Amino acid sequence: MKSNHDQKKPESSARPSRRKFIGTAAATGGAAALAFPMISTAQSVTNLRFQSTWPSKDIFHEYALDFAKKVNDMTGGELKIEVLPAGAVVPAFGLLDAVSKGTLDGGHGVMGYNYGKQAAIALWTSGPVFGMDANMVLAWHKYGGGTALLEKLYSQIGANVISFLSGPMPTQPLGWFKKPITKPDDLKGLKFRTNGLAIDLFTAMGAAVNALPAGEIVPALDRGLLDGAEFNNASSDRVLGFPDVSKVCMLQSFHQSSEQFDISFNKTKYNALAPKLKAIIANAVEAASADMSWKAIDRYSTDYREMQTKDGVKFYKTPDAVLQDQLRIWDEIVAKKGADNALFKEVEKSQREFAERAMKWDMDTNNNRRMAYNHYFMRKAAPKKG
Repeated sequence: MKSNHDQKKPESSARPSRRKFIGTAAATGGAAALAFPMISTAQSVTNLRFQSTWPSKDIFHEYALDFAKKVNDMTGGELKIEVLPAGAVVPAFGLLDAVSKGTLDGGHGVMGYNYGKQAAIALWTSGPVFGMDANMVLAWHKYGGGTALLEKLYSQIGANVISFLSGPMPTQPLGWFKKPITKPDDLKGLKFRTNGLAIDLFTAMGAAVNALPAGEIVPALDRGLLDGAEFNNASSDRVLGFPDVSKVCMLQSFHQSSEQFDISFNKTKYNALAPKLKAIIANAVEAASADMSWKAIDRYSTDYREMQTKDGVKFYKTPDAVLQDQLRIWDEIVAKKGADNALFKEVEKSQREFAERAMKWDMDTNNNRRMAYNHYFMRKAAPKKG
C-alpha cells in the first residue's frame, strides 16, 4: 500500500506554474485589448480670447498677461487664455459690451470705464470709499457683500458677464500739471482727464473734464487739448510718457484712492467650463492679485525714484485744503446720486458699514509707518568728533 506521500502528484501537474500563468494572462489581456477600441487620453483644449483696456507697453497689460499665464500653467494647457492689448478688437471703453456679447471671451480692465451704464459701478473704483485702501475694498467685496451686489448690478444692466476683482492699487496721484496745485481754486477752468465718478468730482471742483483711455492721454497733453491729467501710478505714467510733457506731479488724492482690476468672462462661456477649470480660474485670480501687489511695490518705487533722478520730475503733496474739498464735494455727489438710484445707495451703505469696522481696527492696530521711516532714513548723521 502506497503512502499518502507516495500518492501525492507533483506540484507542476497539480496547478500551472506562476511563469505559465503570467504568460497566459498576458496573452489573454492582449487579445482582450484588440477586441475593444482604443480610448484616447488626450485632453481637449479650450481657447479663450481676452483683451485688456491697456496699451501693450503699460505695466497694467503686463498684469493681464501675468494672470493669463497663471491660468495656462495651472491647467497644464487645458485652458489657454490669449490676451490682446487695448484696441486690438474693440476700443478700451467698449470692453464690457464686447465680453457680454461674446465678441471677446473675457477681458482685463477697471469697472470705472463702465460708469456710464450705472453710476453704482464706480463706487468700487472712485472716491474715498470711507477711507478704505484698495485691499480693504477687496475684503468688503469678497466677505462684506460686494460680490452679491455686483452680480445684482450686472443683472440690472443686462451684462452677460462673470466678474472677478483683483489687484489692489495704491492711492492714485491728483495728477500731472503745468505748475503745482496750491489751492482748490487752481483746478477751476483746467481741461482735465479722469474717469468714473471722479468725472463728477473734478467737474464740481471747477475743471472741464474729458474721459480718455490710457493711450490717448499724453498725446492730448502734448497738443494742449488737456491742461492736466491723472492715470494711475509711477510705472504706468512713466512708460506712457507723462514726464515728457509735464514735470509736475501732485501726489495723494481722494478721487481714486482704492481702485482694483476687473477680470471679466463672458458668462455663457464661463458657465460651460468644467468645475475644475472654474476653480483654477478663481485661485489664479487671487494668486495674480497677490503677485501684482508685490510687483507693484518693486516697480512703482523704482520708477518713482528714477522719475526724480533721471527725468527731472518734481513731486508735490496735494495740499490738505484740496483733499478736504474733495471729501466735502464727494459727500454731495453721492447724496445726489443715491437719491434716485436705489442700488447706488445700497452699495454705498454696505461699504460704509464695512469701512466703519475695518478702518477702526486698522488704525488702532497698525503702526505709524511715517514714524519708522523718519527714524531710519531721515535722521541727520551725528557730527563726527574731531
